[in-house]
Amino acid sequence: MTETKRPTPWGLIIGSSSGFGAAVSLELARSGLGIFGVHFDRRSNMPQVEKVIAGIRETGRDVVFFNINAADAAKRTEALNQMQEHWKKAGGSHFVKAFLHSVAFGSLKPYLSQTADDELTQQQMDMTVDVMGNNLVYWVQDLFRRGMLGRGSRIYAMTSAGGHSVIPNYGAVSAAKAVMESHIRQLAYELMPSGITANAIQAGITVTPGSSKIPGIDKLAEFAKMRNPGGRLTTPEDVAEAIAALISDKTHWLTGNVIRVDGGEDIVT
Repeated sequence: MTETKRPTPWGLIIGSSSGFGAAVSLELARSGLGIFGVHFDRRSNMPQVEKVIAGIRETGRDVVFFNINAADAAKRTEALNQMQEHWKKAGGSHFVKAFLHSVAFGSLKPYLSQTADDELTQQQMDMTVDVMGNNLVYWVQDLFRRGMLGRGSRIYAMTSAGGHSVIPNYGAVSAAKAVMESHIRQLAYELMPSGITANAIQAGITVTPGSSKIPGIDKLAEFAKMRNPGGRLTTPEDVAEAIAALISDKTHWLTGNVIRVDGGEDIVT
Protein backbone atom coordinates (compact mmCIF):
# COMPACT_ATOMS: atom_id res chain seq x y z
CA MET A 1 0.00 0.00 0.00
CA THR A 2 1.36 3.41 -1.00
CA GLU A 3 1.71 5.79 1.93
CA THR A 4 -0.09 9.11 1.37
CA LYS A 5 2.28 12.01 1.90
CA ARG A 6 0.90 14.66 4.24
CA PRO A 7 0.75 18.28 3.02
CA THR A 8 3.68 20.48 4.00
CA PRO A 9 2.66 22.78 6.89
CA TRP A 10 3.36 26.51 6.77
CA GLY A 11 3.02 29.40 9.15
CA LEU A 12 1.72 32.74 7.86
CA ILE A 13 2.59 35.57 10.22
CA ILE A 14 1.12 39.05 9.77
CA GLY A 15 3.53 41.33 11.62
CA SER A 16 6.53 39.01 11.32
CA SER A 17 9.50 41.36 11.65
CA SER A 18 9.51 42.12 15.39
CA GLY A 19 7.89 41.43 18.74
CA PHE A 20 5.42 38.57 18.92
CA GLY A 21 5.42 37.99 15.16
CA ALA A 22 9.18 37.55 14.94
CA ALA A 23 9.29 35.21 17.94
CA VAL A 24 6.40 33.11 16.63
CA SER A 25 7.98 32.93 13.16
CA LEU A 26 11.20 31.53 14.64
CA GLU A 27 9.46 29.10 17.00
CA LEU A 28 7.16 27.72 14.31
CA ALA A 29 10.15 27.23 12.01
CA ARG A 30 11.85 25.27 14.81
CA SER A 31 8.65 23.21 14.99
CA GLY A 32 8.99 22.24 11.33
CA LEU A 33 6.84 24.81 9.51
CA GLY A 34 7.85 26.83 6.48
CA ILE A 35 7.27 30.53 7.10
CA PHE A 36 5.54 33.23 5.10
CA GLY A 37 6.00 36.59 6.82
CA VAL A 38 4.19 39.84 6.15
CA HIS A 39 5.63 43.04 7.61
CA PHE A 40 5.70 46.77 6.90
CA ASP A 41 9.12 48.28 7.58
CA ARG A 42 11.22 51.22 6.50
CA ARG A 43 14.64 50.61 4.97
CA SER A 44 16.29 51.55 8.28
CA ASN A 45 14.70 48.54 9.99
CA MET A 46 15.59 46.03 7.28
CA PRO A 47 18.71 44.75 9.13
CA GLN A 48 16.36 43.56 11.91
CA VAL A 49 14.09 41.92 9.31
CA GLU A 50 17.06 40.18 7.69
CA LYS A 51 18.13 38.93 11.12
CA VAL A 52 14.74 37.27 11.62
CA ILE A 53 14.86 35.73 8.14
CA ALA A 54 18.38 34.43 8.76
CA GLY A 55 17.25 32.87 12.04
CA ILE A 56 14.45 31.03 10.26
CA ARG A 57 16.82 29.79 7.55
CA GLU A 58 19.15 28.43 10.22
CA THR A 59 16.38 26.03 11.23
CA GLY A 60 16.44 24.58 7.71
CA ARG A 61 12.93 25.70 6.88
CA ASP A 62 11.79 27.59 3.79
CA VAL A 63 11.00 31.28 4.34
CA VAL A 64 9.56 34.11 2.23
CA PHE A 65 8.86 37.59 3.63
CA PHE A 66 6.72 40.31 2.04
CA ASN A 67 7.29 43.97 2.95
CA ILE A 68 3.79 45.32 2.29
CA ASN A 69 0.91 47.13 3.97
CA ALA A 70 -1.13 44.18 5.27
CA ALA A 71 -4.29 46.33 5.20
CA ASP A 72 -3.99 47.03 1.45
CA ALA A 73 -6.38 44.65 -0.36
CA ALA A 74 -4.44 44.75 -3.64
CA LYS A 75 -1.13 44.07 -1.87
CA ARG A 76 -2.76 41.20 0.03
CA THR A 77 -3.96 39.64 -3.20
CA GLU A 78 -0.53 40.02 -4.80
CA ALA A 79 1.23 38.45 -1.80
CA LEU A 80 -1.17 35.49 -1.67
CA ASN A 81 -0.69 34.93 -5.40
CA GLN A 82 3.07 34.80 -4.84
CA MET A 83 2.67 32.38 -1.93
CA GLN A 84 0.65 29.99 -4.03
CA GLU A 85 3.14 30.31 -6.88
CA HIS A 86 5.95 29.49 -4.43
CA TRP A 87 4.09 26.34 -3.37
CA LYS A 88 3.55 25.38 -7.01
CA LYS A 89 7.27 25.66 -7.77
CA ALA A 90 8.14 23.64 -4.66
CA GLY A 91 5.91 20.79 -5.77
CA GLY A 92 3.74 18.60 -3.59
CA SER A 93 0.85 19.84 -1.48
CA HIS A 94 0.99 22.61 1.10
CA PHE A 95 -1.33 24.36 3.53
CA VAL A 96 -1.26 27.11 6.16
CA LYS A 97 -1.18 25.21 9.43
CA ALA A 98 -0.83 28.32 11.59
CA PHE A 99 -2.00 31.85 10.78
CA LEU A 100 -1.14 34.63 13.21
CA HIS A 101 -2.45 38.20 13.00
CA SER A 102 -0.13 40.37 15.11
CA VAL A 103 -0.35 43.94 13.87
CA ALA A 104 0.56 46.90 16.09
CA PHE A 105 -0.47 49.92 14.04
CA GLY A 106 -2.98 52.29 15.54
CA SER A 107 -3.58 55.71 17.02
CA LEU A 108 -2.73 56.35 20.67
CA LYS A 109 -4.62 59.54 21.44
CA PRO A 110 -7.26 60.43 24.05
CA TYR A 111 -10.90 60.67 23.08
CA LEU A 112 -11.27 64.04 24.80
CA SER A 113 -9.01 67.05 25.07
CA GLN A 114 -9.24 70.82 25.45
CA THR A 115 -8.42 71.17 21.73
CA ALA A 116 -9.72 69.16 18.81
CA ASP A 117 -6.20 68.75 17.43
CA ASP A 118 -5.24 66.63 20.45
CA GLU A 119 -8.30 64.37 20.27
CA LEU A 120 -8.75 61.10 18.40
CA THR A 121 -10.37 61.75 15.02
CA GLN A 122 -12.92 59.60 13.20
CA GLN A 123 -10.31 58.79 10.56
CA GLN A 124 -7.84 57.62 13.21
CA MET A 125 -10.49 55.52 14.95
CA ASP A 126 -11.60 53.91 11.69
CA MET A 127 -8.01 53.18 10.66
CA THR A 128 -7.09 51.63 14.02
CA VAL A 129 -10.14 49.38 14.23
CA ASP A 130 -9.82 48.35 10.59
CA VAL A 131 -6.08 47.53 10.63
CA MET A 132 -5.92 45.87 14.06
CA GLY A 133 -9.39 44.33 14.07
CA ASN A 134 -11.28 43.94 10.79
CA ASN A 135 -8.16 43.13 8.76
CA LEU A 136 -8.04 39.68 10.38
CA VAL A 137 -11.30 38.75 8.66
CA TYR A 138 -10.17 39.79 5.19
CA TRP A 139 -7.00 37.68 5.36
CA VAL A 140 -8.93 34.64 6.58
CA GLN A 141 -11.60 35.08 3.89
CA ASP A 142 -8.97 35.07 1.13
CA LEU A 143 -7.04 32.14 2.62
CA PHE A 144 -10.21 30.08 2.99
CA ARG A 145 -11.54 30.90 -0.48
CA ARG A 146 -8.20 29.97 -2.08
CA GLY A 147 -8.08 26.64 -0.26
CA MET A 148 -4.88 27.63 1.56
CA LEU A 149 -6.41 26.62 4.90
CA GLY A 150 -7.28 22.99 5.57
CA ARG A 151 -8.50 20.63 8.25
CA GLY A 152 -6.17 21.16 11.19
CA SER A 153 -5.36 24.79 10.40
CA ARG A 154 -5.07 27.07 13.42
CA ILE A 155 -5.91 30.80 13.41
CA TYR A 156 -4.62 33.11 16.14
CA ALA A 157 -4.88 36.86 16.70
CA MET A 158 -3.06 38.89 19.34
CA THR A 159 -5.17 40.71 21.89
CA SER A 160 -4.40 42.25 25.28
CA ALA A 161 -5.93 43.02 28.65
CA GLY A 162 -6.54 46.47 27.17
CA GLY A 163 -9.38 44.91 25.18
CA HIS A 164 -11.49 44.77 28.36
CA SER A 165 -9.88 47.39 30.60
CA VAL A 166 -8.87 51.05 30.44
CA ILE A 167 -5.35 52.25 29.67
CA PRO A 168 -4.67 55.97 29.08
CA ASN A 169 -4.69 56.89 25.37
CA TYR A 170 -5.40 53.25 24.43
CA GLY A 171 -9.08 53.70 23.61
CA ALA A 172 -8.94 53.14 19.85
CA VAL A 173 -6.63 50.14 20.21
CA SER A 174 -8.84 48.76 22.99
CA ALA A 175 -11.83 49.04 20.66
CA ALA A 176 -9.87 47.28 17.90
CA LYS A 177 -8.95 44.43 20.26
CA ALA A 178 -12.58 44.01 21.33
CA VAL A 179 -13.66 43.96 17.70
CA MET A 180 -10.98 41.42 16.85
CA GLU A 181 -12.05 39.13 19.70
CA SER A 182 -15.61 39.27 18.36
CA HIS A 183 -14.34 38.36 14.88
CA ILE A 184 -12.45 35.39 16.36
CA ARG A 185 -15.67 34.04 17.88
CA GLN A 186 -17.52 34.37 14.58
CA LEU A 187 -14.67 32.79 12.61
CA ALA A 188 -14.50 29.93 15.13
CA TYR A 189 -18.20 29.28 14.59
CA GLU A 190 -18.08 29.40 10.80
CA LEU A 191 -14.81 27.46 10.39
CA MET A 192 -15.47 24.62 12.82
CA PRO A 193 -17.31 22.47 10.23
CA SER A 194 -14.11 22.62 8.14
CA GLY A 195 -11.94 21.45 11.04
CA ILE A 196 -10.28 24.86 11.45
CA THR A 197 -9.98 26.58 14.83
CA ALA A 198 -9.69 30.26 15.74
CA ASN A 199 -8.53 31.69 19.06
CA ALA A 200 -7.29 35.01 20.42
CA ILE A 201 -4.05 35.08 22.39
CA GLN A 202 -3.97 37.55 25.28
CA ALA A 203 -0.36 38.23 26.20
CA GLY A 204 0.66 39.92 29.41
CA ILE A 205 2.36 43.30 29.31
CA THR A 206 5.34 42.79 27.00
CA VAL A 207 7.92 45.36 25.98
CA THR A 208 8.06 45.25 22.17
CA PRO A 209 8.64 47.87 19.46
CA GLY A 210 4.85 48.20 19.22
CA SER A 211 4.06 48.48 22.92
CA SER A 212 6.95 50.90 23.46
CA LYS A 213 4.87 53.52 21.67
CA ILE A 214 2.14 53.42 24.33
CA PRO A 215 2.35 56.53 26.53
CA GLY A 216 3.38 55.52 30.04
CA ILE A 217 4.47 52.01 29.04
CA ASP A 218 7.32 52.09 31.58
CA LYS A 219 4.90 52.56 34.46
CA LEU A 220 2.52 49.94 33.05
CA ALA A 221 5.38 47.47 32.77
CA GLU A 222 6.58 48.20 36.29
CA PHE A 223 3.11 47.64 37.72
CA ALA A 224 2.60 44.47 35.68
CA LYS A 225 5.87 43.03 36.93
CA MET A 226 4.91 43.74 40.55
CA ARG A 227 1.52 42.03 40.30
CA ASN A 228 2.50 39.12 38.05
CA PRO A 229 2.63 35.88 40.09
CA GLY A 230 5.63 34.86 37.99
CA GLY A 231 7.58 37.90 39.13
CA ARG A 232 8.46 39.09 35.65
CA LEU A 233 6.99 40.46 32.43
CA THR A 234 5.75 38.28 29.60
CA THR A 235 8.19 37.86 26.71
CA PRO A 236 7.50 37.31 23.01
CA GLU A 237 9.14 33.90 23.42
CA ASP A 238 6.56 32.93 26.08
CA VAL A 239 3.82 33.57 23.54
CA ALA A 240 5.69 31.86 20.71
CA GLU A 241 6.19 28.68 22.73
CA ALA A 242 2.51 28.62 23.68
CA ILE A 243 1.38 28.97 20.07
CA ALA A 244 3.82 26.28 18.94
CA ALA A 245 2.24 23.95 21.51
CA LEU A 246 -1.31 24.95 20.56
CA ILE A 247 -0.93 24.06 16.87
CA SER A 248 -1.03 20.38 17.85
CA ASP A 249 -3.76 18.33 16.18
CA LYS A 250 -4.83 17.42 19.72
CA THR A 251 -6.26 20.96 20.15
CA HIS A 252 -8.90 20.39 17.46
CA TRP A 253 -11.74 21.05 19.94
CA LEU A 254 -10.22 24.25 21.35
CA THR A 255 -11.76 27.20 19.52
CA GLY A 256 -13.44 30.57 20.01
CA ASN A 257 -11.43 31.44 23.11
CA VAL A 258 -9.34 34.26 24.49
CA ILE A 259 -6.33 32.33 25.80
CA ARG A 260 -4.21 34.12 28.40
CA VAL A 261 -0.46 33.72 28.07
CA ASP A 262 0.60 36.02 30.88
CA GLY A 263 1.81 33.99 33.87
CA GLY A 264 -1.45 34.80 35.68
CA GLU A 265 -1.05 38.57 35.38
CA ASP A 266 -4.62 39.35 34.39
CA ILE A 267 -6.22 37.38 37.23
CA VAL A 268 -4.59 39.65 39.84
CA THR A 269 -6.53 42.81 40.65
